[in-house]
Formats: sequence, C-alpha cells, structure tokens
Amino acid sequence: MEQLETPRYGPVSGAAPDSLVVLVHGFGADGHDLIDLGAMWAEALPGAVFAAPHAPEPAEGIPFGRQWFALWDRGAAQLEAGVASAADALGAFVAAEVARLSLPPGRVALMGFSQGAMTVLEAGLRGAVPDAACILAYSGGMIGAERPVLARPPVLIVHGEDDEVVPAAASRAAEAALAEAGVPVRAIFRPGLGHGLDEVGLAAGAEVLRGVLSAA
Repeated sequence: MEQLETPRYGPVSGAAPDSLVVLVHGFGADGHDLIDLGAMWAEALPGAVFAAPHAPEPAEGIPFGRQWFALWDRGAAQLEAGVASAADALGAFVAAEVARLSLPPGRVALMGFSQGAMTVLEAGLRGAVPDAACILAYSGGMIGAERPVLARPPVLIVHGEDDEVVPAAASRAAEAALAEAGVPVRAIFRPGLGHGLDEVGLAAGAEVLRGVLSAA
C-alpha cells in the first residue's frame, strides 16, 4: 500500500524519538487540521513524534479534503467494511512509522476526531494497530460496537453535548459497549460544545498521553 502523506511534529526534546502519537482527522479535512495538537501536547511528551496522516481517499461529494471511508451508504454492512479498510490503511501507516522510528512495542497512541475517532477505535481495538498504548476518541463513535474487541487499551472519549454533526449519543453508546467488553474507558461530555475540540478535552488527552507514554 502506498504510504500516506503525513505532516509531522517533534520530538521537541531534540533526542531520539521515544514514542509516536498518530492524529487522525475527520471527513473533509486532512492531516494539517490536527498537526498543531503536536505543539500543544509536546509539553506532556517531549520525546514524541506527532504524525497526522492524510486519509487515503478524496472526500466524496465535496471539492476538498480527504476521507477514511465513504459515507454515501450508511448501512451497517457498508460502514463496517469501510471502517475496517480504513483501519487497515492506518495500521500499515503506523507499522511503517514504528519501523522508521525504531520504536519498541507499546509506544504508540492513537487519537482521532469524528470519522478519525471511528477509525482509531476500530484500528486500536480490533487488531490493525496492535499494542496501542491508548486511544483518544473525540466527537466520534464506534461502528459495529457489538462486534468483539481483540485488545483493551485505555480509551478516552470526549464529545460535545451540542454536536450537530455526530450526536453525543454515538459516544455514549461506544462508552457502554467498551465498558461491557472490559475496556478501560473514561468519557467526558462537554455542555455547550458542538462538533469540535475544547481546552478541557485536550487537557484530558494530554493527561492520558502523559500517563501511558512518559519516559520511564
């Protein structure tokens, strides 16, 4: 598979990288939409490389941006096939980055926003990205939540209560499914927040990243 184009940031320590944080954008965006989080979260993880790959496909129906999987058919079978393919593409990217950076197992964190959140949950829980240290899922949900999980990294879910694109109910359902499956999950639902990120959710993400990836 062709390697995904990727904006990168760090490590700000100037030393050899000790971890990788993969930032996965939503529908109609690209990696530039999230790479600035690297500068924000580098204080928590000065040894990390932050990478924000562009999704493999042009976004359907709009003249800009990328998509991880198509949304023209939102039937369960189509969405499950789409997110599985997206997870495989992300997994190939992560494997190449881990090899390039010479990282040991367990030093990769996955973060996604919207469609990207759906993609990282699929990738980190169902085998495409093995040994993920954690998953941060913002303003997304879980496609095929009833399907079994293969891994149980800690998951942080953050969602705006006033999200007009992906209802907060999608993340509530994901939280319930993950808890039922024995996945350590924490969920934050932000009053007044629409389809976006805020300081509270980003600070919570930094806390999780620091907890699982801080150098010993």
